Amino acid sequence: MFAVDSLLDGITVFSTQFLVVLIKVVVIFVVGLVGTMLMVWFERKVIAYMQNRVGPDKAGPKGLLQTLADGIKLFFKEDLIPEKSDRFVFKLAPYLAFVPAFLVWSVIPLGGDFSNGKDGTVSILGKATKLQLADPPVGVLLLLALSSVAVYGIMLAGWSSGSKYPLLGSVRASAQMVSYEAALGLSLATVILIAGTLSTSGIVAAQSSFTRWHVVATGVLPFIIFLLAATAELNRPPFDLVEAEQELVGGFNTEYSSIRFALFFLAEFMNTITMSGVIVTLFFGGPQPLKIFGNANVLSFLGPFSGTVWMLLKVMVFLYIYVWFRATLPRLRYDQLMNLGWKLLIPLSLGWFMLIAVFRVGSDKGWSQTERYVAVAIGIAVMFAGAGLLRLATRVSARNREREGAMF
Repeated sequence: MFAVDSLLDGITVFSTQFLVVLIKVVVIFVVGLVGTMLMVWFERKVIAYMQNRVGPDKAGPKGLLQTLADGIKLFFKEDLIPEKSDRFVFKLAPYLAFVPAFLVWSVIPLGGDFSNGKDGTVSILGKATKLQLADPPVGVLLLLALSSVAVYGIMLAGWSSGSKYPLLGSVRASAQMVSYEAALGLSLATVILIAGTLSTSGIVAAQSSFTRWHVVATGVLPFIIFLLAATAELNRPPFDLVEAEQELVGGFNTEYSSIRFALFFLAEFMNTITMSGVIVTLFFGGPQPLKIFGNANVLSFLGPFSGTVWMLLKVMVFLYIYVWFRATLPRLRYDQLMNLGWKLLIPLSLGWFMLIAVFRVGSDKGWSQTERYVAVAIGIAVMFAGAGLLRLATRVSARNREREGAMF
């Protein structure tokens, strides 16, 4: 990350630039761990209130230290390694799931001054910098790459255990995550098309007002698709078939114990916070303020750090939504999970991306508003025709399977 941060030109170990970057790294690491601990407590408390229960209330005020107590317990439990496992890969797999969740935060803007067309630069210790660890020109591609690495951790965890049941659980998990990766990427492509940049800070800067937030500018649908696909990627309810305790005992992590199991547990909740931050960055302006009273920022008294508070508030909204999903929605069957991904989300996200592309091309070519709307109407008609053909094909396929089944 040092190589892609313009702050580090001519850096030395004892320079102020190095100290600023070190502060950023420590803040991301500490806030990530503490945020994960609080997320576990927050989820247990909110679900308890929704179900008319008390929730954790013994360890610390309002049970705030319950997650810390659970972590200490797991840390001192016996660390078991199956006799027939691949020991090196078995030990490596939890880190492949845990580390990418932290690395994603390195390219997410956590604040900054984006007012009046500014790029988010602030001053820390007399040095101009951005409130993100690094701002590479391909930051969005880095997000996709890191989210894909987690698949390896889950797959290798099941394979290296030396048992058929974790292996089957990891195959089930990797199939789910790979399936929804396509819909996630296509909905993200719509954001890139509108923003015109792959830089995360550039995407935030492009959302200078509510009407330019990408949730509005892309027509809401890409956001809905991204939210559903991200929920499936995170293995969160109602897509938690990866770790369905009632069915699989634990899935890919059945053979794990002690701190290695805790790393998978931490990765799951850390990824929830991380993906909430990604959603806010891509669709809801990131640190950009929600200007309620005209063009005024109600948190302007915080100066350049008001964006950090806005970012936190927006992320909290999505964390509550994820908890709400867990408390209310029943788990899908696996065939329903795959049908939703392959037969609905992927075609829908691809079709919507093509519609947005047609509209943008029309704007660039100087088409009249009537011509653009006619082109979009034709595109919608083609989408409905494709949906009809897909539905007909699935019906014929199901009918043929029933006919073949009756022969035996």
